[in-house]
Amino acid sequence: MKFTEIKIVIFDLDGTLVDSVPDLTLAVDGMMSELGLDLPGVDRVRRWVGNGVERLVKRALTGDFKADPDELLYEKALPIFRSQYAKSNGHLSQLYPGVMETLCWLRDKKIPLACVTNKAESFTLPLLKSLKIDELFGLVISGDTLNEKKPSPLPLLHAAQHFGIKPDNCLMVGDSLNDVKAARAAGFPVVAVSYGYNHGQDIRLAAPDAVIDNFNELSRLLTA
Repeated sequence: MKFTEIKIVIFDLDGTLVDSVPDLTLAVDGMMSELGLDLPGVDRVRRWVGNGVERLVKRALTGDFKADPDELLYEKALPIFRSQYAKSNGHLSQLYPGVMETLCWLRDKKIPLACVTNKAESFTLPLLKSLKIDELFGLVISGDTLNEKKPSPLPLLHAAQHFGIKPDNCLMVGDSLNDVKAARAAGFPVVAVSYGYNHGQDIRLAAPDAVIDNFNELSRLLTA
């Protein structure tokens, strides 16, 4: 793969650009406290995130990665979580090292940027704004923007069409198996960060085109 042929870069959000687990933990712990249940804490929440807030809430309620909780409990818990996260979103989240510098470098190179996340728009846009990176993206696609979300290729193909760029000239940068699957299905090359939220699994097992340990390495890949 010749990364020098890339004409647009599309980024995942949580676990790629930003460590949002501290805010998600506040919301999960707040929900569990209100329900009178044990608080899972940051280490367990870090392993659970990556498949949307609905699955995160289910994992918190069951303590299990795939199990479904009692339906009435879940229906009570989900709006509590959303309320808690609306209050905590952006308070403790931080950009990973090198993110701001690399995004600004890409902007200065006139390379269009997009953010494609499974996070709901009501949480995505405030988070981007609080981190002062919202104006760097020419397009933001959230988990509820389209009828499908990652690992479906639809959001990535929508972004490519929006900018008028062929898929093989579009780069996906993410942290999880969902990102790699979406990129492969869309015909995008994909770079994965090694530090993100992939449920404790080494992202190299998903066979992305490249893996970077620090976000600053992306600029070197694109000029090599």
